[in-house]
Amino acid sequence: MPVTRLEIIQRGPYEDGRGFGQVGPYERIEAIAHYAVDPLHAANQGVVDLALAERDGNGLVHFQGDVTLLQPVQAEAANRALLMQVPNRGKRVIARFNQSPMGTEDTVEIAPGDGFLFQQGWTVAWAGWQWDVPRTPERMRIGLMPPNVPRAARTPASRMQLRIQPDKARDSLPLTDQHVGDLGRHTLVRVADTNEPGAQLLVRDGPYGEAEVIARENWRFEPDDHIWLDGGFAAGRIYDLLYTPLDCPVVGTGMLATRDLASFLRYDAEAPTAGTIDHVVGEGQSQCGRFLRTYLYLGLNQDEAGRPAFDGILAHIAGGRRGEFNHRYAQPSVQPTPSFGHLFPFADGVQTDPLTGATDGLLARQEAKGAMPRIIYTDTSSEYWRGDAALSHGDPATGGDGAMSAGVRRYLFASTQHGPGAAALARRTMFGSHGQNYLNIIDYRPLYRAALMNLLAWVKDGVAPPDSAYPSLAAGNRGTRGEVMAALSAYPGLALPDRAAMTWVYPLDLGPDAEQGIAALPAKIGPAAYPDWVSTLDGNGNEAAGIAMPDVAVPVASHTGFNPRHADTGGAGQLLEYVGSTMPFARDQAGRTAAGDPRPSIQERYASRDDYLDQVRAAAVALLGQRYLLAQDVALCVELAAARYDACMGQ
Repeated sequence: MPVTRLEIIQRGPYEDGRGFGQVGPYERIEAIAHYAVDPLHAANQGVVDLALAERDGNGLVHFQGDVTLLQPVQAEAANRALLMQVPNRGKRVIARFNQSPMGTEDTVEIAPGDGFLFQQGWTVAWAGWQWDVPRTPERMRIGLMPPNVPRAARTPASRMQLRIQPDKARDSLPLTDQHVGDLGRHTLVRVADTNEPGAQLLVRDGPYGEAEVIARENWRFEPDDHIWLDGGFAAGRIYDLLYTPLDCPVVGTGMLATRDLASFLRYDAEAPTAGTIDHVVGEGQSQCGRFLRTYLYLGLNQDEAGRPAFDGILAHIAGGRRGEFNHRYAQPSVQPTPSFGHLFPFADGVQTDPLTGATDGLLARQEAKGAMPRIIYTDTSSEYWRGDAALSHGDPATGGDGAMSAGVRRYLFASTQHGPGAAALARRTMFGSHGQNYLNIIDYRPLYRAALMNLLAWVKDGVAPPDSAYPSLAAGNRGTRGEVMAALSAYPGLALPDRAAMTWVYPLDLGPDAEQGIAALPAKIGPAAYPDWVSTLDGNGNEAAGIAMPDVAVPVASHTGFNPRHADTGGAGQLLEYVGSTMPFARDQAGRTAAGDPRPSIQERYASRDDYLDQVRAAAVALLGQRYLLAQDVALCVELAAARYDACMGQ
């Protein structure tokens, strides 16, 4: 068994023994999992550089990782299902299920919120998988034994690319991914040689602008693992640093740790969950949804004993991307840098790339190996507006819709942004990003937890989830970003992005050794972009495709999945990652007329606040009938809508 030992560090009552409905109290276990994997085993093939790592006398590669487990004290009250949640940048995150506040603070606490997961009897586990998160009690990580650094890692062809776009002018920057701001705070990636002659610093305006090489004498590596630039780094410009790091961890072992801990907790008689788990659902959000797409692409869901680790996978806000989870010098938190995570294939089924001629499918390897899980993908508008989500279900070769497997469901949460919106009209995110428009205020989390329970019913009882809902040619609710922006231009006061400055998906050439996980960076970008399909709009300026929250179906505003960067952060016209917009309707007819707004005002639409909430309740009941919403969340949807009504009426 690849988990050779689970070393329990701490075990005790969760939330001081508080009971959760009929399930009762939970216990929390903190542990370290010790792993030993066979680099030659068929189940582990595809993990880059695993065969080059240091081995013991039996030919096994050893590593260890943090583990957190929450399980019901009374096993007979549990639902006999394990939610194996991939930690987001080392954090244990259940806020999207339990309606607890979203935040950036590092904490060892796991806020119970409204207790949803625990009232449903889920056992919840996290396996540390990411090598570059801080070594602190608040973060979970994987500790890799020092591998033998392969000789090729010391050549320019296998350098690391660090992309930085500062929001404000800076003299120096730390050597770590910074696109998520305070959410990251990752371990600095030390440079092997501060005087490395082949290291380069490039600068460009816009994600695909022409790169200018900054002369080596004008910048330097600092002893504290920072980079210094004469004259400083300008706000909004994009800098790419290419250098050789000191360390070369086998990053793909993070996926093996996730799989093997899930198998251990499910099958092993020595596990603290022994005899209590029949089904396992793997779940990941954003970075971790992309992690799970990469896991599926590599066909890793079968453990060394030939057993499935996950029966179901819920991949949220991943769009059509994978990530830097399995190549040499990979930085797992990186999102916008054009690299391995941006490569074809995007869709599950086998397709032919019209721009490169390659033929592949995201699920092709897993389907060939067996142990295919049931899958639900959920995305927000933001993943479509950054340019990639529609590629996960469209066919760029034909311009039509891609084939959808019977074992997959896909949902767009209409008119939403990457993270749940708060009921406050603000232009700055929790990360400090500044948008030109108000941030999107829609909180879609009730739809997400219904998706989880539908997935459990699918893998446990064979009850298929409701039909997929996403922009499609067949449904007539799919358009291009340019077409939708033209429609939105009729609404006064909404700042639109510069179409030329937006993020696009291009074919990438990562060099001759890319198949072995060794990239020639920066990637060469193809001359033509893939299609940029998004949802078309309804008469209220909201998305026509997908599942609409009741306060989108019964609106007090128009909501988008994009928000342009504010001029004070540089990069004018470019899109902010993750962020959408809200444009409230006028409060009354006089305000609408004065603004020249073609959209009816709130008071023209609804006789009163109570009338508005009655219509919201009816929309929630309709979603319940379609099984996109849980019965217990009808009242929650009314509560969420009331807060947004008040925010828009108080503008």
